[in-house]
Amino acid sequence: MAHKVDPITRSVVQHRLTSIVAEMGEAMLRTSYSQILNSSRDFSLAICDVQSRLIAQADHIPVHVGALPWATRAVEERFKGVAPGDVILMNDPYHGGSHLPDLTAFVPVFDGGRRLFWSIVRAHQSDIGGATHGAYNPAATEIWQEGLRIPPIKLYEAGRLREDILDMLALNVRNAHDFRGDLAAMIGAAHMGERRMGRLFAEFGAPVVGAAIESILDAAEQQTRAVVSTWKDGVFYGEAFLDDDGHGRSDIRIAAKVTKSGDQIEVDLSGSDPQSTSFVNSSHANMHAAVVMAFAYLIDAEIPKNAGALRPLTVVAKQGTIVWADPGRPVTLCTSHPSNEIVEAVVKALSGSCPDRAMGGWSRRFRIAVQGEDPRDGRGFIWHMFQARPGGGASSRGDGWSSIGEWHTVGGLKFGSIEVAEARFPLHFRHHEYRPNSGGDGQFRGGLGVNLDLVFETEKPALGNTAGDGARHGACGMLGGKDGAPHHYRLVSAGRPPRVLRTKEVGIEIHPGDCLEVRSAGGGGWGPPERRTQQARQRDEEQGLVTPDATTEVV
Repeated sequence: MAHKVDPITRSVVQHRLTSIVAEMGEAMLRTSYSQILNSSRDFSLAICDVQSRLIAQADHIPVHVGALPWATRAVEERFKGVAPGDVILMNDPYHGGSHLPDLTAFVPVFDGGRRLFWSIVRAHQSDIGGATHGAYNPAATEIWQEGLRIPPIKLYEAGRLREDILDMLALNVRNAHDFRGDLAAMIGAAHMGERRMGRLFAEFGAPVVGAAIESILDAAEQQTRAVVSTWKDGVFYGEAFLDDDGHGRSDIRIAAKVTKSGDQIEVDLSGSDPQSTSFVNSSHANMHAAVVMAFAYLIDAEIPKNAGALRPLTVVAKQGTIVWADPGRPVTLCTSHPSNEIVEAVVKALSGSCPDRAMGGWSRRFRIAVQGEDPRDGRGFIWHMFQARPGGGASSRGDGWSSIGEWHTVGGLKFGSIEVAEARFPLHFRHHEYRPNSGGDGQFRGGLGVNLDLVFETEKPALGNTAGDGARHGACGMLGGKDGAPHHYRLVSAGRPPRVLRTKEVGIEIHPGDCLEVRSAGGGGWGPPERRTQQARQRDEEQGLVTPDATTEVV
């Protein structure tokens, strides 16, 4: 018998689901071991049902959540017998994952003897084995050089830990202590979601909760279709370019053909360039996540971003291209690049259909990971740079946010406390402030990047790896707005000439006392610069965000 729910019950259930995933996020933040999780918050939470539909998510990392239905599908296909107390892990990009560092934990949610949902935690590991520290290997030409691949496996069976499996996983990463702690935090957060869903069933009954969820999904679909139907019909084109793949190939094109008809959207990425030999390829799930991100950014913020809201969207792509690599290709950079470029190409295309909703480009990711020894205790460390966040794109409503991050995270990644980073690692942040003139000009200005001077207070040489993009191509301007300034990183050492860092390098030797000079990218502007008000330009100069001639950077 189908249950009907009134609007108040539906609203209560919807808000309870939102609070459940938010509470799971707080549990992760407070119990995880690694800086990348407990400071930078590189994790996401969700509830999916047994049909692999996204039911609820928290506001964390969009590129994570958009790929979770594909991971759930892989788990459902692998395991037909799931019991209460099971915990399933996976990370493999060719089994529904995005890239290897993103480990995902699934805890089944039962009502009596019926399995109804999955409580899911996806968290980026500070190391996942492989040839290089920190999970990114720009030199990789196959996925086996990138780290430990985990298809869907059971870590717990009916509440019993498979210690042999856990030992095998921990043995294959460089920081086993943090890995074990982070994994325990993930599983704990997923079990919290399971318990909170049980309380929801106890209060309303599982049939009523299920009926409310169907109504929530239908309402999200109706709201989304109402928005899309107001956009201009037609076929629209957008493109974006990766700087390079680190293996000698430059200006790799991502092409989006977007067809908008009535309340339907089709995004076709089949015209994108062929796949690469390096880690800039995208997995299938990650490609879908990037398209979902672009679409979600253009509909109303109040619409729940669940499976219902995505029903008007169809995605078409071609295997063997940069956006959907063949099995075995390396893909570790994909959650950043080409994710950002996929979003950029789709938003550019839809700027012809819904110009007031299309924002300027958000900056690209240029990360560095450093492995060394802390002289204070003699212990090894792996540090990931989340400081110097780049600028976000402007929109029809105003200037972009400064130092907010990239398009694939839209502020979900945090740079955390500089003081805590200095306490945990042998680092000194000598200088960290906005980078003047880095935001793209326009009617509304792109957000600023950051000037960072970082000194390494080690006593032995350390090694650095870079992984990213955006040192050639800045964040795109939109509808007449100017592009943001690209990244510029260099390493300054005593007795050596300054060395400009490329976005895809391994084995960078960092001497004690070296200074990393980071000049992070700014966001793209929106609208013609001549429409920017004189009052806004005067305010920018007074605050030091733009210098009078708009060419000289203040450092």
